[in-house]
Amino acid sequence: MTQAPTAQPPSRRRHDREIIALAVPAFGALVAEPLFVMVDSAVVGHLGTPQLAGLAVAAALLTTAVSIFVFLAYATTAAVARQVGAGDLASAIRQGMDGIWLALLIGAAVVAVTLPLAPWLVDIFGASDTASPHATTYLRISSLGIPAMLVVLAATGVLRGLQDTRTPLYVAIGGFTVNGALNVGLVYGAGLGIAGSAWGTVIAQMGMALVYLIVVVRGARRHGASLRPDAAGIRASAQAGVPLLVRTLSLRAVLMIATAVAARLGDTDIAAHQIILSLWSLTAFALDAIAIAGQAIIGRYLGADDTKGAREACRRMVQWGIASGMVLGVVIVLARPLFVPLFTSDTSVQGTLLPALLVVALSQPISGVVFVLDGVLMGAGDGRYLAWAMILTLAVFAPVALLVPSLGGGLTALWAAMTLMMIVRLVTLWIRMRSGRWIVTGATR
Repeated sequence: MTQAPTAQPPSRRRHDREIIALAVPAFGALVAEPLFVMVDSAVVGHLGTPQLAGLAVAAALLTTAVSIFVFLAYATTAAVARQVGAGDLASAIRQGMDGIWLALLIGAAVVAVTLPLAPWLVDIFGASDTASPHATTYLRISSLGIPAMLVVLAATGVLRGLQDTRTPLYVAIGGFTVNGALNVGLVYGAGLGIAGSAWGTVIAQMGMALVYLIVVVRGARRHGASLRPDAAGIRASAQAGVPLLVRTLSLRAVLMIATAVAARLGDTDIAAHQIILSLWSLTAFALDAIAIAGQAIIGRYLGADDTKGAREACRRMVQWGIASGMVLGVVIVLARPLFVPLFTSDTSVQGTLLPALLVVALSQPISGVVFVLDGVLMGAGDGRYLAWAMILTLAVFAPVALLVPSLGGGLTALWAAMTLMMIVRLVTLWIRMRSGRWIVTGATR
């Protein structure tokens, strides 16, 4: 009579400890990433408006190029975590090395394309005549750091799969600190201008990649894993990443469409949209931290053939997603008088922003579940389903969003369409979760 009620709490406490131990450091590392651009902006901003405008264009291109290949982290996390669950650490690190070699190959290809096409890319992005030279300079120099950036993504996936999110946090903090110091020293101390900012970022990224490689190489030697490139393994990593690449591109298309529609609504609406999108991205970091924990935990359970543990962990993380979303929604509503004036003093922008912000706040619990289930299915290696689900979501969202201006809707209507997008994602992910088809056990999927 007394045992039944107390049987479940220990399991919940165990899952809670795992989630917190992985999610909290992951959140810190995620927040540190955009701070690189913020530091560059703060330093370059004092050089002049053309330099800052050039940085904005180049940074947007670099961020897009790198974020497209985020599958290097996601796919590697799932593959490594499965091997960890199966108790084969040598194979876990071996698969992680395949992801790192793939990152180097992709990085080299991106650099080969970016260097000669930099002026054209800057022009396509609409840089002004005064900003264009600065954007081209920054883009060409910073592109040399893209292989290191991609290695950081893949190596982060390796450590997450090994259930270690603390090391990526420490590396991110160290990289952020070095980047800031180098930016100030090279831009002003050495008088290199915007080129100094670019070189500072490249050096910091290469340093981060080197630290990661040292950690992974030590682990490989400890467990007897080969460090040599393996064509079959690299090809398998690429094949696992293709569906996640499709998913990421579809999600990027959603955000681009939303921004394009907001621009058609007018200057006031696009200004308010940018503020809301920045806030939405910040809340996404918090929710994505739980998703990262989900990738690592679910992959490990499935690798260990523990379907019960995987289901229990999934249920608990969904509860965490709902609770986190509710907390974030309340924080947005209560804190809006504090943070809205920090972004703008224009009363018309504030008036346009507030009702749309309420929609965002109300949708946070939905976002919480979506992020968690996304992480669960990534951890299960269910990338193909995630790709098709996101394509379907894009197909539903695009016509609805594009109709907003013609139907006389404003920014609130646009963010209602964004909420519809999240609801479609929730439905598709929930159906998959309930079906149990994502549960495929073993060291490999």
